[in-house]
This record gives sequence, structure tokens and C-alpha cells, in this order.
Amino acid sequence: MIGASDSAGTGSANLTLVIAVVAVVQPTVNTNVGEGGLLSTFMSTAFQPAEWDSAFFTGNPEPGTTTTLNNLNSQHIRLQPVSQGTPESSQNVWDFSTLDAILDPVISVADNSPELQLAVGPSWMDDSNGQLDPANYGAFADYAANVVQYNNTSTGFTDANGATHVHSTTPVTPVTWWGIFNEPNINGLTASQYVSLYNTVVPVMQAAPSTVPIKFVAVELADFSGQPESYMPTFVQSVTAPVDAVATHFYSTCNQSDSDTTIFNTIPGFASDVKYIYSQLKTNPALVNVPVWVTENNVNADYSQSNGNSTCNPSQKFVSDHRGTSAFFAAWRPYVFSQLAQAGAQALYHWDFDADQQFGEVDFNTGDTYLSYWVDYWLERTYPACAYRVASCPGAPQSILNLASTETTTVETLATRNPNGSVVVMIADRAVLNPATDNNGTGAPRTVIVDVSALGSFSSASELTLDAGTSPTQGPTATTVTPASRMTITLGGYGVTFLQLNP
Repeated sequence: MIGASDSAGTGSANLTLVIAVVAVVQPTVNTNVGEGGLLSTFMSTAFQPAEWDSAFFTGNPEPGTTTTLNNLNSQHIRLQPVSQGTPESSQNVWDFSTLDAILDPVISVADNSPELQLAVGPSWMDDSNGQLDPANYGAFADYAANVVQYNNTSTGFTDANGATHVHSTTPVTPVTWWGIFNEPNINGLTASQYVSLYNTVVPVMQAAPSTVPIKFVAVELADFSGQPESYMPTFVQSVTAPVDAVATHFYSTCNQSDSDTTIFNTIPGFASDVKYIYSQLKTNPALVNVPVWVTENNVNADYSQSNGNSTCNPSQKFVSDHRGTSAFFAAWRPYVFSQLAQAGAQALYHWDFDADQQFGEVDFNTGDTYLSYWVDYWLERTYPACAYRVASCPGAPQSILNLASTETTTVETLATRNPNGSVVVMIADRAVLNPATDNNGTGAPRTVIVDVSALGSFSSASELTLDAGTSPTQGPTATTVTPASRMTITLGGYGVTFLQLNP
């Protein structure tokens, strides 16, 4: 209440005090972030063709499952065949059925251009420790060339014995993008060994018959403390084979007991590592224009061993971390996207599409969507980067606008301008209600006043929010709001709002 008086009388009135974050959007482009001020980050997802994954498309009703995937508009969907998904089951014994069960549906959707990562070699190439034997780098190269011929020609290949001809029995849609090995830094290869493998394999793959020129994604690092610094300089200075993208992987934790605060605090490090990788690439003239892709990303990398214990923490039982699909994710993934896009990463991949409440965008057993699906769906539609799309993509990349906020520790705000003059302001509430203890908590409410007065007037506006109240099966619905010079956005806890202003 506030009161006032003068010689003639007195008066009082009740006023409501609003404590809010103020974010002031400027009309100028922030050329210090993104790709010279442009947002060029495409969204994607991933599969792991193996005996535990291969029944997803056949086990769930079609065309719904494929339609759900196609509606994500993912670019260069990543396939990582392992175990029985590796098509050479033993020396000169080939079986592509497990890989084809995933590749055939995936290559039919979105940009029709997946990345096929040769994540591991056939098991017969491993040493006694189960790691790829350097003596078999040449054999790995021959294996890779055969996989190229199988996928990129109608004639296929003849195995090393000259006795068996292997070819696809379905019409071939060639694979353009190929990843060379997965997370070599935790899968038995030193930096020197990896660059030796890469330099050996890529030229042999290039020489293999193919109906399209092929491109290569290098490194695909398991990125955690100190790994880029110990791995990238050797690769950058020693690689001689072509590199079309360098990839890394980011997870916030490998321990479900880590608090929400701990998880959020990892994200600035993701951006720092992307910037470091770019700084290294610039030291080699051949790599100056190579983009950095983040080809795996999720909250928690841990998974269960056969005895039910944690892989990352073997002395304790594995506990599924549902922050990968809860309202927490609706704050975490937009925060990751904003930070990585401003650091210049040109791709952000979800790990992985068909899984459980820890990892999935959809449920493996039912094909039902999780909240995480809708978060990625709307990030892609709000920021449709065009740089690597095969199909046409409307407009040019968005410009990242300068923005000043009174609070950046609990709210992530990103403002972009589309080529048609419309502006999008993303507000992610990552405020932890109980910072010391919350683990998959609710988040704390935040009110943000978005000041767009410097941008001029707009004819219409809409808001779209993803949070704990969003239906995981139906997704969110945008609401029409009246444009104003100062607009108030309120989030009741973890979540994100996209405010769109149209000229």
C-alpha cells in the first residue's frame, strides 16, 4: 500500500510489486557470436542400429513412427551401428539386415541424407583388450570401402575371399556423410593412433565406387574435462585426409545423483570447448572453414550394466535419469542450444531418438512422444538453419541480435531476427528452486519483461511455451498476444517460451 496526503486530504492505494528480469533487445546484430552474427545451428537426432534397436520401425505402427521422425525435420540423422549392427559379423561374413532395418526408414525422411558413422570395426579386428588393433587399420579401411559400395552402388561388392557377392536387395539411396570411428579417446585410440586411422581409412573410402561424392565427419570426441586440449592439437596438425566436419559429444553428467544446479553449471563449458576446437582448426589452413558439429547431446550418459549397476559408477546401482524427458529438459536443451549456437556450433544432435525416459525423444516400445521430442521439434522450427539442408529451406540464416539482461544466472535469453523482419525471443527458465538439493525438481518461477521498443512496431505476436504443463503426446499450442514495446513473459518453473513478433 502507498499513501499520500496534502493540506486538503489524504489517499491510499494498493500497488502490486512485480520483481522481474528485464531483457532489452537491440536492433543491431551481435557479430561476435554465431557465424559472424548468424545463427547456423541445425537440429538432428540419432539411432544406434543393433539387435536392441532394430525392431523399432517394424515393432511400432506405421506410418506413424516414420511420420513422427520426419516431422522433426532433422538434418543428417546420425546412425551408429554397433554389435550386430556392424555388418561384418566375422571375417568375410556379411549381414546388413540389422543396419538396414534402421537405415532404410531413416534415409526416407527429412533431408534424406543421414550420417552413417562407422563407430567400431568388426570384432575380429580387435586386440585382446577388445580395442581396434593398429595392425588392422588397413583392414578397417577395406571394410569401410565395402560398406560404401553396398550403400552407394546397386552392384555392391565381392568379399575379400572373392567367393561371395554382397549387394542391397532394395533400391539404393546413397549415403553422403560418413563418420570415422566413435569417441576414440575412450575407445582405445590415442590421438596419434586416431589420426593414423583416419588418414588410412578416408582415402580408401574415397576410392570406392559410389554414385555420389562422400563427405567425412572426424573425431566425434567424448568431450569432458581436458579432452579437447589433449586430443585436438595432434589431430589438427597431423591429418592429411579431407575433413568436412569435426564432431564432439556433450553430456552434463554420468551420475544421476548430481543436482540440477550441477547439471546446469556444465553448459558454459560446452560452449568453451566448441570455441577451443575452432581455435585449433584455424591453425591448419586446410581446416579453417570446417564446421564443428555436436553429434551427441543429452543430460546423462550413464547406462545399466548387465548386473544392474551403473556403467560410470560400477559400485552403485544404475538409476534412470528422467531429466532427459521431464520439464527440466525444456529448460536445459534450449539453454544448451543458445550457448552452442552463439559459440558457432553448426549442429546439435539428440542422443537418441527411440529410447526410454532418460535418453529418448520417443518411447522405443510404443513410439509415443516424450516432452523432449517437442522441445527439439520447436527448436528446429524456430531456428531452421539451412546450411546443410539438401531440400530447400526458406530464407537466409537468422541474425543474432544484441541483448542486455538484468539476470543471466537463472534465465537464458536469445533474440534473433528472421530475413522477413520477424523477431523471435527465446526465454528459458533454468532457475533451481532448491539449489543445494533439487534433482529433477520443478524449478523456480521467473517473470521476464522483454523490451523491444528499439525494434519499432509489430503487427502481431504469439507465445509458445513448453514446461511441466505441456502434453508429451500433443505438444504445446501457440497463443496470440498483443504486441507491445514491453512484453511480460511468466514461467512457473523449468521451461521455455518462444515469443514471436511479426512486422
